[in-house]
Amino acid sequence: MNDYYEIAQKIKDADAILIGASNGLSITEGLNLFADDEAFENLFKDYKEKYGFRKILDGFFFRWNKQEEKWGFFSRLVNHYSGNYTTSSVMEDLKTIVGDKPYFILTSNGEGHFEMSGFEPQRVYELEGNWIELRCSRLCHDKTYPALPIIRKLAEVEKNGLVSSEFLPKCPVCGAAMDLYNAQPPKQEVQMEWEKFCKDFHNKKIVILELGIGWRNQLIKAPLMRMTANEPHATYITINLGEVYIPDNIKDTSYGLDGYLSDHLNRIKQAMVAK
Repeated sequence: MNDYYEIAQKIKDADAILIGASNGLSITEGLNLFADDEAFENLFKDYKEKYGFRKILDGFFFRWNKQEEKWGFFSRLVNHYSGNYTTSSVMEDLKTIVGDKPYFILTSNGEGHFEMSGFEPQRVYELEGNWIELRCSRLCHDKTYPALPIIRKLAEVEKNGLVSSEFLPKCPVCGAAMDLYNAQPPKQEVQMEWEKFCKDFHNKKIVILELGIGWRNQLIKAPLMRMTANEPHATYITINLGEVYIPDNIKDTSYGLDGYLSDHLNRIKQAMVAK
């Protein structure tokens, strides 16, 4: 438990917390984009038979012939994992750990669980977008729109993997098809908040908490490790199952916890409460 108490003290002493999160966190909450598991079988057995899908991610890269087919898949997916979402114990522990400290979140997860768990949307930089907002497919304007009310309706009328064309979401400005939000271009308010965070806490005590990011994910992992190396008072904490990587140049200011996120976050929370 010594590491947990040391980590808890680092977090208590920190001026701010920077969270990086990827697939490992989603998997801990029961969403695995890459697995042909029981959850995928239960939700998308018909897509396995009809299209040959072997994982959720196949639907993201599939060339849908019709919008009715596309929204049949995505309405079922998003309604199941986001429309019916309730805050998980992992997110509750994370909120307790963060407490009232300034924070920012960098994530490649798109299910919107941070926002739905009570983290402020302008402090969550979803680098690859999310599926709880809609944006015009033609990008005729930058505004995004809440997706879940529409998704719930689409899920109600979806039948055999199809949604009737009369229910398909259209851009309120130009009438084009709507898409789930992608991060190009990023939201201005989130970009500004990120830049402000980096400026305000430069040379301050920052705890960088990395959750479920494999070494291949250079989109988030590499910048976090660079920040650790460049910030003289930064502490780097990486948690992942079977894949903990800390380069030599930051090992003296880092902690690596191998195992389940749920276990480690809960133990950190307990250590913080106990101190």
